[in-house]
Amino acid sequence: MMRFDAITIFPEFFRGPFDYGIIRRGREKGLLETRVHDLRSFTSDRHHTVDDRPFGGGEGMVFKPEPLFAAVESIREDGAAGTAEVVVLSAAGRRFNQAEALRLSKAAQVILICGRYEGIDERVVEHLATAELSIGDFVLSGGEIGAALIVDAIARYVPGVVGKAESVLRDSFSDPASLETSVEHPHYTRPAEFRGWSVPDVLISGDHEAVRKWREAAARRKTAKNRPDLLKRIL
Repeated sequence: MMRFDAITIFPEFFRGPFDYGIIRRGREKGLLETRVHDLRSFTSDRHHTVDDRPFGGGEGMVFKPEPLFAAVESIREDGAAGTAEVVVLSAAGRRFNQAEALRLSKAAQVILICGRYEGIDERVVEHLATAELSIGDFVLSGGEIGAALIVDAIARYVPGVVGKAESVLRDSFSDPASLETSVEHPHYTRPAEFRGWSVPDVLISGDHEAVRKWREAAARRKTAKNRPDLLKRIL
């Protein structure tokens, strides 16, 4: 069983993301376990303080190291099943991608630290975390949304969570080791004609080889249109 732990000051946030879709199905099958921890529970003062002013001045507040170290050290389960991954969600982290999802899926436990305010004390990143990840080149109010997305992406790789394993292999970015990465090909369903727009004839031809070739070409065209940066990797 793979275990996910989210450390946050807003534990109620995860009631929605973790109670639907493949994460819920994975739990019901006994393949996944999700736990949410209130960071304030790991403080030692009567005010449950988790943040303080940054050294050197500046705006905003910074998460203190003490409660984060206490939280991770309390819930981390290193042992025969494998070493836990400790992930800090941060706009300053390296970009999360499919290859990272596959790598993290090999861990027995993934602990996600959801940042807030101005940031997290860098000693947490340097001496506690195994990875500092960002979900994109933009800033959110906190790491909770990113943590939910990362758990969903990783969970798809856990055997048995997705109904058909083949569907994972056909997803966009499904082969992280490939020199050329593309988005998934376009999809069509009934009706074959809608408001004068018809499904490509090849998809209803019954010729499986022709369909395969069309999908490869269509995926490349869509990648060139929406994510040309992916095609540059082969140059």
